[in-house]
Order: sequence, then structure tokens, then C-alpha cells
Amino acid sequence: MSIRLQFWGAAQTVTGSSHHLECAGQHVLLDCGLFQGRRQQAREINSQLALPAAQLNAVVLSHAHIDHSGNLPLLAKQGYRGPIYMTPATVDLCEQMLKDSAHIQESDAEFIHKRRNRRRSVGLDEGAPAVEPLYSQEDAVQAMELFIPVKLHQPQLLAGSTADAGFTVTSYDAGHMLGSTCVLVEAREQGQTTRLVFSGDVGRKQLPIIRDPEAAPAAEYLIMESTYGNRLHQPVGPVKKKLANLVNRTVQNGGHIVMPAFAVGRTQQVVMLLHELINEKAIPDIPIFVDSPLAVNVTDVFRKHEEEWDEGARQFASLAQDPFGWQRLRYIRTVEESKALNGLRVPFIVISASGMCEAGRVLHHLKNSVENPRNLVLITGFQAQNTLGRAIVQRQPEVKIFGEPMRLRAQVDSIGELSGHADQRELLQWMEPMARALKKVFLVHGEPDAQQTLKAEIEKLYKLDVICPKRGDRYEVGR
Repeated sequence: MSIRLQFWGAAQTVTGSSHHLECAGQHVLLDCGLFQGRRQQAREINSQLALPAAQLNAVVLSHAHIDHSGNLPLLAKQGYRGPIYMTPATVDLCEQMLKDSAHIQESDAEFIHKRRNRRRSVGLDEGAPAVEPLYSQEDAVQAMELFIPVKLHQPQLLAGSTADAGFTVTSYDAGHMLGSTCVLVEAREQGQTTRLVFSGDVGRKQLPIIRDPEAAPAAEYLIMESTYGNRLHQPVGPVKKKLANLVNRTVQNGGHIVMPAFAVGRTQQVVMLLHELINEKAIPDIPIFVDSPLAVNVTDVFRKHEEEWDEGARQFASLAQDPFGWQRLRYIRTVEESKALNGLRVPFIVISASGMCEAGRVLHHLKNSVENPRNLVLITGFQAQNTLGRAIVQRQPEVKIFGEPMRLRAQVDSIGELSGHADQRELLQWMEPMARALKKVFLVHGEPDAQQTLKAEIEKLYKLDVICPKRGDRYEVGR
């Protein structure tokens, strides 16, 4: 028997996770994420799903980040009505994130439409095609109706499969974000079973709020992320001191700080660190804003799922303190409140999504901040190729925001220590318990340089066959 694999997303890139598995006539999708990058390229890639919705039996989601979940509404739009399996925390997060993603799709299309109308009024962009959202909020709601919560360590027979043919999956804590998992896939056909692990995104030890990743289960084949396959992170411990230094320097300069942060995970971690620094009087008592309706709603999900917290967050709760809010922190919900921040003339911090600066309110804050050298743009996570976030972190002298060129004169720094992705050493350690039983490793969710470096390390350390598939590549594994 064998499993047929097709790698459809996050193949030699870090966004758009999507992998198609077929066994005994059953078709399963591991993740269904949005590709993030140049607008036209992203539109073309996201419009093409791995297989027609009518052929798909089940979807298994590793976690809620949009590059892993964000194309589920398009799947529903195209007629998929089967189950989508995920952890209970991921269900609650995706209900917020997919509605937000659809709203952004609709809002961005409307914004571009209005801008093109203005340009057409002066004789420009006359031949430009109409822009439609990839999917609507109604499509997002349709996808949510398909969610099936499954707890960690609980084997789940997938729809269409039987005890003798098809797929069973079991999830383990990946330690990447609230509800994140790696997934053990057991495929049965003709009386034989093949075991494959999909890593999802592997987390790190000692990150704020999130529990440490569990050891990888035994399997014969591994699909593993490689985001930081050529990097070693700085220790998590010193990040508070670095953050305090950056805040204090910007306040002394009379500027403000814009922190693009993923609404899920990174925002809550940064808020908790700022909470600690204020309690310790390590930074001044300046206004701090979380300007992302999604981050506000997601923080409520974090509060709901206290069972997912690590010991540090639990200690805050035991002292009757909310890790995600205090007197000086203000959560911004309305557009009017968000616009009002641009008129502030005192030092402040605004944390806003999206994390890669590709959409959402952070674009407006960047537009009003990047040309002032007193301000700081503080990057808090990985920035994929061809994103505005990558251009900023590379300190390109000019960046485009809403299609308009702007001089990047603001200070730029990063706190990569908070990355939710394991680095090279941590990935090698995570896979070590299963290495002896493995026959083949497929590296996904990484750029080519990172993948090739990690591939060489795995081959040297574990003597395994390692493949870095391209989008659309097909493989057959098993007996």
C-alpha cells in the first residue's frame, strides 16, 4: 500500500500551507492556507486549490494562522461540505480569523476600486480589470459550519474512511501558538498501515503563554517545516531587556513605536511582556494600544482557553492579574479610534496586524510613521519574501504602502527572539525521537536557502533521504 502526496502550498516558500494526501480512494487536505506576497501573484496562487472540492473527503488543520487556514472560505465557496478537523482552541480562533480575513478581502477590494476610480478620473488605469474579493464573509461562515473539534491525543477516523481503509489522525501539541498541533497520519490499505507525521509549525521552549512542544510521535515519513532551517535564534530570556531598551530609546527621541504583530499569539505575547515591564517600572508609563479588531477578539479566545497556558501565564492568573490587559492598555475596535491615533503628539506604542504588513490597520499606521526618523518600526516575527514587512526589515530606502512609494526614514529593529518557529537546532532536536524509524523527510514551509541548509544537516546527522518539493510535486510513499 502507499500514500500519494501532492505538495500544493508552502513548498519552497513559507506561506500558503496545503498538502494533499490520497490513500484507498480517500482524499485529505492537510491545511488550507493563504499564500501571502505580491498582490497579483497571491491572487493567482490562492485561486487554485489542490483538488476540486467535490473530490475531497476531509481537511485536517494544524493551527489557525492564516497561512494555514485562510483559504478554507474559498474551499467552501467552491462547494466543499465535508468536515474540517482541528483542536477546540483552533475552532474558536478560526471563527474570528476567517471572518476577519474575509472582511480584509472585501475591504481591500473596495479600497483598490475607489483608488482606481480616482485615477481613472484623471485618465489613468483605464484598462485595469475590476478587483473582486477572493471570498466573502458569507463564505467564511459556511466554512465555520464544517468545523469538528478534536482534542489532543484522541485518534480521529476521517470522514469516508473505515477501520480497514483510509485515514486516522492523532494530534499532538506543537507549541507554536494556542491550539497548534503536529499531526500523526495513519493510512490503511490492503491490510497494511503507513505512518506519516505532519509537523505543522514547530514551536519553541519557554515562549510566553504557550506550552512547550511535545516530542514527535514515531512514524516512517515526515513532512516538516523549515522556516528557520538556516538560523539559530537568540535565547528567549533576554528579550525583555532588549524590548525595554528599544521602548526607552524611542521615548527619549520623542517618537512612537509601530509593532506589526500577528493577531494570534505574537500580540498576546508582546502584551504580556509589556505588562511585566510596566510592573517592574522598566519602561515609562506611556499609552499602549492594540489596534486590531481581530487581536481584540482573539485575546478573548486566549482568556477562554486557560487550559492551554503555560506556567508563567497561570501565575499571572493566580495573582488575580489579567496577562492581556491593564489600566494603560487600550484595545481599539472602531476605525474612528484607529484614525485618532495618527493625531497623537506624545510617545506611544501601537501593536497592529497583519504581522507581515500585507493588510489591515497596520498599513495606515506605517503610512503615517515610516518617514519620521524619531519613530520605530519594531518587527516581531518572520517576514516572507515579497512582503512589505520584508522590505522594511531589509531597510530598503523606499517602500510602497497602498501602492504609493514612501521614504523609510524611521528606525527599524526586530525582536526575533519571540519567533514561534523552532530554529535549526530546535527542529533537529524535535525530530530526533523519530529519526531512527524514518525512511524519508519532506521539507516544507521554508525558503530555498533555509531548506537546503536544514536538508544538509539532517542528512549528515541522521543519514536520511531529504526532499524539498516544489509546488505541484507528487510522490508516493509506503510499502
